[in-house]
Amino acid sequence: MARPDLWNDRERAERISRAKSSLESELRLYDGLASALDDADVLLELADEADDDETLREAAENFDEIDRELEDAELRQLLGGEHDKADVIVSINSGAGGTDACDWAEMLLRMYLRWAERRGFRSEIIDLQPGEEAGIRSATLAIAGDYAYGYLNSEQGVHRLVRISPFDSQSRRHTAFASVTAVPEIDDDVVVELDEADLRIDTYRSSGAGGQHVNKTDSAVRLTHIPSGIVVQCQNERSQHKNKATAMKVLRAQLFERSRREKEAKLVELTGEKREIGFGSQIRSYTLHPQQRVKDHRTDIEVGNVTAVLDGDLDVFIRGTLLELSAMARGGA
Repeated sequence: MARPDLWNDRERAERISRAKSSLESELRLYDGLASALDDADVLLELADEADDDETLREAAENFDEIDRELEDAELRQLLGGEHDKADVIVSINSGAGGTDACDWAEMLLRMYLRWAERRGFRSEIIDLQPGEEAGIRSATLAIAGDYAYGYLNSEQGVHRLVRISPFDSQSRRHTAFASVTAVPEIDDDVVVELDEADLRIDTYRSSGAGGQHVNKTDSAVRLTHIPSGIVVQCQNERSQHKNKATAMKVLRAQLFERSRREKEAKLVELTGEKREIGFGSQIRSYTLHPQQRVKDHRTDIEVGNVTAVLDGDLDVFIRGTLLELSAMARGGA
C-alpha cells in the first residue's frame, strides 16, 4: 500500500486495499476478543470477591457477547473455498405460485437486503423485473463484504412459502416457490473465456421508478450468451455504457461459476465419488399458517420467529448448513 505507483492501476489497488482491510479486520477481531476476555475475567473476579450479583450479571453478558463473536469467527473458518471471501451476485426468481410467487420473490429480496444491512455489507440492486400484479418476477443484486459469497452460497436453492394468500378473495392457503442462486464476483485477473461474437446485446427502456430519464432513453442492457443460453440484464444506471459494464461483470461471474460446477461434476464422475454436490433443490420452507415456523430441510433446523428470519436473521441457518457441509467433507475425506 505504501508504493507510490499503487494507484496507477486503480482496480488492482482496490483489490489490494480490500485484502489489507480484510487482514486488519482479522487482527482487530483477535485483539478485541483477547481484550474483552481479559476484561470479563476481571469483572468475574471482582464479582466473586465482592459477592456482587450486578457485576456478575455484567460479566455473564460480556462472556455471552464474546461467545457470539467467537461463533462468527468460527463460521468464517469454515469458509475456506477459493472464492468464499469474494463479493456475491444473488439472483432471485419467482417460481410456481402465480402472484403469490412474485410477492414471495420480493419478500426474499428484502430478506437478503436486510441480512446484508445487519452485517454492514454494501448492497445494490442491479436488475429488477416487476410482477404483473404484485411483487417481482426476478431480481439481481450485488452484495459486497467479507465472505459475502461464502455465506450466501449456502442459500442457493428453492425457497417455499406457505400462507393465507393476501391475493385470494376466499382467504385460502397457498404455496409459492422462488429460487435463489449466488455466484462470486470475480476479479478481472481471473481468466474467463468470453468472445463478444457469442453475445447478443439488446437495449431497452428501464422499468419502474427513476424519473423522466427512465422513460426517454434505452439505457437498460440485456446480454445473451448464445452458446450457454445465459441471459443477464442491468438497468440500475442511467448510462447504457455503465449498465453494459455491470452486465458483463455479472455474465463473467455466471460463466465462471458454470465452468467451475461442470469441472466439479466431471471430477465426481471420473473418480466415482458418490458424495452429493448440493443438498437438493428445496432447501427451506417458511410456514405462516397454520403454525409459524421456518424449517431448513438440509439440517432440520427450525425457527419459530418467522418475522425475524424474514427481517434478515439468517445466520442460524447459514451456520448450520456450513457445519453440515464441513462434516460431509470430513466424512468424504
